[in-house]
Amino acid sequence: MSVFITFEGGEGSGKSTQARVLYRRLLKSGIPALLTHEPGGTPLGTQLRRRLKGEGEIDPQTELLLFNASRAHLVSQVIRPALKEGTVVICDRFAASTTVYQGYGRGLDFDLIEAANNIATQGLRPDLTVLLDIPVEQGLARKSLRDRFEREEVAFHRRVRQGYLEMAKKDPERWLVLDASLPKKEVTRIIWERVEQILPNG
Repeated sequence: MSVFITFEGGEGSGKSTQARVLYRRLLKSGIPALLTHEPGGTPLGTQLRRRLKGEGEIDPQTELLLFNASRAHLVSQVIRPALKEGTVVICDRFAASTTVYQGYGRGLDFDLIEAANNIATQGLRPDLTVLLDIPVEQGLARKSLRDRFEREEVAFHRRVRQGYLEMAKKDPERWLVLDASLPKKEVTRIIWERVEQILPNG
């Protein structure tokens, strides 16, 4: 049985750190695991990531398509093959990021986003999505070097945060919402307890 876990959160939430900690914990426990991220995770995805995170304006529709181009390649070339082998796959950001950033943040039509996401993911849904929630100002204060998204106005990031919380509320069995301002070790402990419940023989 394969397990697919995604990490989501606003800027400075610590999701990437917790994703790495979980990955190392799984390997230490003798459980085959793969850690990847969006956008990126493949040579093509890395090129798209540089463009999406770099300087210069990109309209919301183009953002949507570029993110999903990266996602489609990652799913077909990395995630699905690993899941087929029974590997636990951890992905730092997935389709939910597009829904909140391009939907709640940019104001794109949600039906359009869902259609694009479904094409890119081939219908793949995470078994667990860990949302590290943090007040916008606190999260941004943690970032010293900011990319194109992190430099967006505070109101944009507030819409993103609200979007995450609304998505989690609609699907509480699949989402684990954590206060990212808690001590890192406490966050790690709670995540591991939840992950153990969905692992084979967990």
